[in-house]
Amino acid sequence: MPIKADLENIQFENKSFYCKVFDINNHKPNHKYQKWHYHPEIELVYVSNGEGKRQVGLHLSNYSDGDLVLIGSNVPHTGFTEYFDQERKEVVIQFKPEFLGNSIENVFEFKKIAKLLELSKQGLVFHGETKKNIGISMLGLQYESNFQQLLTLIRILESLASSNEFTILNKDDFSKNNSIIENERINKIFNYIKKNYKDKVCLEEASNIIYMTKPSFCRYFKKHTGKRFTEFLNEYRINNALKLLAQTEMDIKNICYECGFNNFSHFNRLFKNTLNLTPSEYRRKIDSDQ
Repeated sequence: MPIKADLENIQFENKSFYCKVFDINNHKPNHKYQKWHYHPEIELVYVSNGEGKRQVGLHLSNYSDGDLVLIGSNVPHTGFTEYFDQERKEVVIQFKPEFLGNSIENVFEFKKIAKLLELSKQGLVFHGETKKNIGISMLGLQYESNFQQLLTLIRILESLASSNEFTILNKDDFSKNNSIIENERINKIFNYIKKNYKDKVCLEEASNIIYMTKPSFCRYFKKHTGKRFTEFLNEYRINNALKLLAQTEMDIKNICYECGFNNFSHFNRLFKNTLNLTPSEYRRKIDSDQ
């Protein structure tokens, strides 16, 4: 059976949005957000510090020094924080697209926010002073009343909409309701990688899954993900290696083979090029941070 993104049902308790702060005291390692999932609500996530991985749509990448990500309605994603220490916190805000009304694009004061929410269907990561200032505001939400939280959320969205300190994660709108046919194709490829990344992944087999020739498949994959197929596969394998390095005591060479690499030198080189750290350096850094 292919691995599919699960639809998450978010419950709002007498509020128009959900806001939760996770830290070392209330974080659950097997929390539902670690699963590949989607929901109609827009999600804003702030991680206060440290490094980790993000998976939004088909974009997999690593972050360092915390993270601030805006994820549009129905965009599949996984959780961002796999471990916590005394200094690390994660703030999650979720709200319905219509929480400011069904026609906010017609309200002059909300036009920039409306454009931001539309762009969020591609996944947005913010950095620089924007990440720093918004992070402070999000951490302070837990001390505010419901009404004050609503006003702060609107101010946060206005600040994000006015910022140019962001990167678009997916080349195209990846919300599940954007293009059923295209998302089904991409989902089949993603499922194939997720199921087989530990073993030999064959370009010809991947292209056959969506009934394309290898050249057509390579062009299609690059167009929709912005990356070559082998590049995406290697990133997926490296991200799984990060998880094993952080959460297990498995020997690094065994991690290399467990994640689908058949050459230890190639694994080390690719890992260093991706994180500017060797696998052993990364593990030592994780251990010293905890």
